[in-house]
Amino acid sequence: MAAHAATPLRRPFPARGWTFPVVTGVLYGLYAATVARHGGPTTLGQLWLGLVSAVVLAVGIHTLRRYGRALPREPRAAAWGVLTGGAVGFLFSLSGASVLSSSGLGLAFGAVSTAAAYYLFYTHEDAQGRPAPY
Repeated sequence: MAAHAATPLRRPFPARGWTFPVVTGVLYGLYAATVARHGGPTTLGQLWLGLVSAVVLAVGIHTLRRYGRALPREPRAAAWGVLTGGAVGFLFSLSGASVLSSSGLGLAFGAVSTAAAYYLFYTHEDAQGRPAPY
């Protein structure tokens, strides 16, 4: 009796594609435009703000997902923290909050996401930065 060869695992779509960054960017841009509205009518400037916010976040996410493995785990975790903290701080500043409170909230979210990303990278990679075999 001959044993059959194991079939390789395949993903239904590429993991480094644009789907996740674009969807996240669109949702972020819509939310940014909604927060900037302050309950008033929608203007062209708010739509541009949402569009630019969506593009910047989507490109940032795509860049970190695609080229982040070139960085060691500490700078890569810090880059994810900067992106997250900047995004949250910017959204909070659109609500009319002060610069100090927006910066504080962005720093807090950035620190927490940096720690979480570092933990994730540390527990899912070997010492050389390659994905763990499990």
